[in-house]
Amino acid sequence: MEKVIITLRRPEADETWCQRMRSEVATDLLALDLPGLAVNVRDDVVRDSLMTLTTLDPPVVGFVSLWTQQYYGYQVMAAVTRLLGEADDVAAYLVTESVPLPAPDTAPGERTVGLANVALLRRPEDLDEATWRRRWHIDHTPVAIETQSTFGYTQNAVVHALTPGAPRIDAIVEELFPAAATSDLHAFFGAADDDELRSRMDRMVASTAAFGANRDVDTVPTSRYVYRTPFATS
Repeated sequence: MEKVIITLRRPEADETWCQRMRSEVATDLLALDLPGLAVNVRDDVVRDSLMTLTTLDPPVVGFVSLWTQQYYGYQVMAAVTRLLGEADDVAAYLVTESVPLPAPDTAPGERTVGLANVALLRRPEDLDEATWRRRWHIDHTPVAIETQSTFGYTQNAVVHALTPGAPRIDAIVEELFPAAATSDLHAFFGAADDDELRSRMDRMVASTAAFGANRDVDTVPTSRYVYRTPFATS
């Protein structure tokens, strides 16, 4: 089983577009008989999140995550073709998925509670891949969990791009936060007061700086919808 993440870029994601992605586009993608499918959109619920960072123009406003037996097979090609009409730029990436903190289960097609913040990371040129990966996975993971109010945490290391001209991205991180984290830094970092907030932010900044995730990064606030999972227990 392989995971592919597709980024969708356009100047904005109005509610009409978000609704179409959640409904008719998701239905068309499910018809491809994908083992797993999730759609994230930057809708009105999360649009004005404080933790938004953008380097790409136009920005990423949505993601389609799909699971398939072959990244080079018909399903992925058909999914990309279907999505080309929905955005100015559509880029697909084969990833390896690590899940330090599994997300809660939701009914198929229902919105996952809270804020789904998605970060696009690039490895700094002065860090070799082994060092970068160790600092990210081994050193940073416990810090991220301890200093933030996350209740779901997925790390996707990019293996390679699947579409021509795809922007360089080395990792795609999915984190779930309480809804209050959209507009409240204390809620985002799970801090009881200003002193604790400062301490947690200092730890987080130092940890992200060690592997370059404090610069050249996009963070996209989204609402998350899971339509099918290949990991269902029943």
